[in-house]
Amino acid sequence: MDQQPPMDRGASGSGAPTPACYRHPDRETGVGCTRCGRPICPDCMVEASVGFQCPDCVRRGSGTGRHPAAGRPRTVAGGPVAADPRLVTKILLGVNLAVFLLVTVRPVLVGDLTLVGLAWDREPPPGGLAGVAEGQWYRLATSMFLHQEVVHIAFNMLGLWWLGGQLEAVLGRSRYLALYLLSGLAGSALTYLLAPPGEQSLGASGAIYGLFGATAVLMRRMNYDMRPVLVLLALNLFFTFSWDGIAWEAHIGGLVAGVVIAVGLVHAPRERRTAVQAGVCALVLLAVVAMVVARTVELS
Repeated sequence: MDQQPPMDRGASGSGAPTPACYRHPDRETGVGCTRCGRPICPDCMVEASVGFQCPDCVRRGSGTGRHPAAGRPRTVAGGPVAADPRLVTKILLGVNLAVFLLVTVRPVLVGDLTLVGLAWDREPPPGGLAGVAEGQWYRLATSMFLHQEVVHIAFNMLGLWWLGGQLEAVLGRSRYLALYLLSGLAGSALTYLLAPPGEQSLGASGAIYGLFGATAVLMRRMNYDMRPVLVLLALNLFFTFSWDGIAWEAHIGGLVAGVVIAVGLVHAPRERRTAVQAGVCALVLLAVVAMVVARTVELS
């Protein structure tokens, strides 16, 4: 469903191969450290006053032209560079797998965690109504980590690992986590708004499509060749609308949210970067709440 973001292949028609990252020889890149000139991939880029520097120059205290104590090295989006650039991705993978194993042992939990707007409770009479419209807003979040089929979770987790690892390294942990969670919530909210109230939906696809959209924005920001990612996106959208049983609302909601958030994260002006980034995330969250409230009022 998702593929690893391709690296820059060099200028069209130049005939010259694009150099590989000095720390990851299997990754081609068109970006070099402004201090030592060595080629660096997104995982190794550390933002400085001008361009990007490699981790070695940063550790020597020369990566940003400042004294080492002057401040921590920052990613493209302004987040602190972490020792383990995939820690949050690993945690998210672990949570998804843990929930999958839990519902495998206790399938009854699926009915309690899945996204449903309004449905009759499975309990015997007198029973009652259940769903987001009945105040069970937690379903918008729990459904993001819920999978029932091996193929479903396998595709989503592969996409999370391939896309999420690089995005986390480039954005920083907190910004990357905000991107993932808000994209997933946006997918859930749009599904709740547009899908039939009794239709059930589950899976991390909304969040994964958010990562897909953010990858496209990041590749554009770094002047990578956009054609491969656009082709992959077109193929994914084709399958979204041509296969039965796919909650296209979650895919589109997550994709749009991921693009909007990523634009705010990587294009925010340096002098007020944190405020702009927080504002963009807040606007996406506000849109999520607005969709949920509007649908709840409609179903009341």
